[in-house]
Amino acid sequence: MFFYFLIVRIAAFFGHTKARALVRGQRATLDKEHIAQMKSLQGCVWIHAASVGEFEQARPLIEQLREEQPHRRIVLTFFSPSGYEMRKDYDKVDAVLYLPFATRRNAKRFLEALQPQMAIFVKYEFWPAYLKALKKRGIPTYSISAIFRPTQRFFHWYGKAALGLLKCFTHIFVQDEQSLQLLTAHGIQDASVAGDTRFDRVSKISCLIAQKRDTDPRLRLIHAFTEGCPRVIVAGSTWPQDEELLARYIEQYPDTKLILVPHEIDEKHLHYIFNLFLGRFVRYSRTTETAMIHANVMVIDRMGLLSSIYGFGHAAYIGGGFGVGIHNTIEAAVYGLPVLFGPNYHHFREAQGLIDAGAARSISNYSELEAALNTALDQYQEIGAKSAAYVQSELGATEKIYKKIFS
Repeated sequence: MFFYFLIVRIAAFFGHTKARALVRGQRATLDKEHIAQMKSLQGCVWIHAASVGEFEQARPLIEQLREEQPHRRIVLTFFSPSGYEMRKDYDKVDAVLYLPFATRRNAKRFLEALQPQMAIFVKYEFWPAYLKALKKRGIPTYSISAIFRPTQRFFHWYGKAALGLLKCFTHIFVQDEQSLQLLTAHGIQDASVAGDTRFDRVSKISCLIAQKRDTDPRLRLIHAFTEGCPRVIVAGSTWPQDEELLARYIEQYPDTKLILVPHEIDEKHLHYIFNLFLGRFVRYSRTTETAMIHANVMVIDRMGLLSSIYGFGHAAYIGGGFGVGIHNTIEAAVYGLPVLFGPNYHHFREAQGLIDAGAARSISNYSELEAALNTALDQYQEIGAKSAAYVQSELGATEKIYKKIFS
């Protein structure tokens, strides 16, 4: 941990934007102003998420707690600058803070100021200094939406110290039976299968979007672009290799429409995309209904729209599978869409679940993409029903966790 934090500080010193924001943010949490704020929130429920993805897993639990026990004070912390910046004004909690770097001194100062009634960590958050300090103080500590694999350090001969950290938790709520079996086999008894709270979150989002789909002005152009077309692909969080494959497909099947939502929307990447689809695209922020008449590709150059757009498609392509890993598949599956993605999906339980349900396909080259998309678009109702059924079968994690912790 020491060397990791040292590297972050060095990167900040040399001007790395995210590292600098992280160093400044975690230092600010322990300044006089924030210490005073934390002291006013003593006895709170402290919830920690690494970044935006983990926040989305915490969010259903936060919102149920806020609704059913509004007197409870809630403090939310982030490790990453992106998570903090995107959710620093989140109104369902009493404070949003950076988590100070996990040193023993910082953990002591943070917990002495905050004195939480309990602590909840999301998925992969296992900070030794904080877990040990919480256990020493007898503060109930939970892990939610956790998932474990045999390859993780906890389960190797050199991971005894890491495995010991798991015993600091009062209870660990895991996503699946395999994770529970791993923990049990290694002596961790305070654990149970609850599932993944993200399913509850995307289900709620899809219901809210359905209610305002026809009245949301942001979606008017999407509706006009897709209206009357029986073959619409929504490609979410794409990277260059994803986009190259999709460009070939659209060139070969001009009767198909594509809504492309790139992972990066800086001007350099957008220029690259526009060269791929030259003459066949419109840019969401700069188009009109008249300009869309002869286009079969719409590039979404605004943040925050993807989860609302999947409902306009007949098939979904999820980006990232040719890189470090695919992005969120269940945001698309909840709308009852066939789902496609690249080969790097094996660390994503929900992607494997969709494949096992017959609702998703993994592709590794253009010929596989072409065959899979044609099947998905021709049989989208039948395959999409399997997607929707899979999501439905995974609902309920939030309620299980809430009852165990707060009832």
